[in-house]
Amino acid sequence: MVGVSERDDCRRRDGVSRRTFVKAVGASGTAAGLAGCTSRGQSSNPNVIQWAADDDVRTNKDAIEKALYEAGLDESIKLEVLAGNEQTGARQSQYQRWLSANLSEPDMLLVDSGWAIPFIARRQLLNLSDYMSKQALNKVNNDYFQGSVITGKSNSGDLYAIPLFSDFGTIQYRKDLVKKSGFSPDKENWATKGISWKKFSKVTKKVMQDNKKQIDYGFTFQSSIYEGLSCCDFNEFITSWGGTYFGSTKNLLGPVGQRPVTLDSKNVIDSVKMIRTFIHGNSAPNTLNGYAGGIAPRAVLSWTEETSRAPFTNGNAVMHRNWPYSILINGEKKVFGKDLGVMPIPYGVKEGEAKEKELGGIASALGGWNVAINPNSNKKDKAVQVLEAMTKESFKLKLFETIGWIPPEPGVLETKRAKNIPVMGRYVDTLKVAGQNALPRPVSVVWPQQSGKIAQGVHSAYSGAAAPKQAMSTLNSQIKEIENYNK
Repeated sequence: MVGVSERDDCRRRDGVSRRTFVKAVGASGTAAGLAGCTSRGQSSNPNVIQWAADDDVRTNKDAIEKALYEAGLDESIKLEVLAGNEQTGARQSQYQRWLSANLSEPDMLLVDSGWAIPFIARRQLLNLSDYMSKQALNKVNNDYFQGSVITGKSNSGDLYAIPLFSDFGTIQYRKDLVKKSGFSPDKENWATKGISWKKFSKVTKKVMQDNKKQIDYGFTFQSSIYEGLSCCDFNEFITSWGGTYFGSTKNLLGPVGQRPVTLDSKNVIDSVKMIRTFIHGNSAPNTLNGYAGGIAPRAVLSWTEETSRAPFTNGNAVMHRNWPYSILINGEKKVFGKDLGVMPIPYGVKEGEAKEKELGGIASALGGWNVAINPNSNKKDKAVQVLEAMTKESFKLKLFETIGWIPPEPGVLETKRAKNIPVMGRYVDTLKVAGQNALPRPVSVVWPQQSGKIAQGVHSAYSGAAAPKQAMSTLNSQIKEIENYNK
């Protein structure tokens, strides 16, 4: 028999929130492995909605419930939160087991925008277009960041999950050092207009040289062999250069087997050469002229989010690519405060100058989480009421204030209340631009087969194990083979 204390211990370990994890890691960027477990029991109360979410939701449940009631939810409806494994892949697997077994609980699911599509393709989530009010559906379909919305839609356009919050890749930088080196980020409005990769490289190099006793690294980012490289960093780099995986950003989510594979295009190869220039320097083979080289350490080839963040937070880097959680850390008074600058991902070619008009210019990889309903739930109508309350502006602002989750609606970021939120409020204009230029991850039913090959192929080109043209040609053939096999 499992005692109460054991169950409570499981709840403490079942998920470590990103904020809790960051505090535990601190500036060092290291932490012990995070284990997870979930206790799940059936709720007999017809007014209790069981929500499979994360530790952020569990620890803020009372505030979230209060915000839902203020947004119009009937106060008789209560939430029971199951905080799942913090590792997104583990949570995906848990959901798959529950849904494949046709369990009626949990009633609601917090689903990663990066893997909602396969569940939708298998019809394992409730079709919200048949259940939500026309007003709520119009709000999501018309007013939200569209990059976030399409990660919760089927090919037919029906909505199966609504965005709860969005994440976007941006560049954080030492504004104080950049200004000291003679640049004018405020006057030139880097925060919303961004800059080119060429200028970015030259700014970074000069600041490094001007502060060589203090700064070892110019640009830190993520290029280890993992999902974050294939879905996000590489996706941003190639799109900002006018390249893409499948001919157009409109094809990122499918249809599988009916889209061109374009990883061997010149734009993609040039983006690879640029990163090689940043890592290996201008004298290395297969690099680009006109770009300042040697601004990124070879260590980026083994870095993920936290390992790449640590040098920047410690004051040992000029520029850093990461998600908004890192802005919250680095914008605190005890770190950089107002000396932290944030701007969109730079561009290799200007918007509209690429072969495909929607490519080039600012491009941010899309992260974030959506909320869906278990189609086997016995409480679908009440769960729908919860989702409809989540579409209200007051609820989204409360989450932004309480947890730091970015509202998935650009208009909310423009409000005075959003701009007055400590730390994050300073950067809402940049976040809005990033959200409006956000790219969904190229997640389809075959993405699990493709992601690993992309990460390996890109890493081999970045590291110098293979020439960019050869590596991208091989990768193009591999991805095309997967596409054709799954027609």
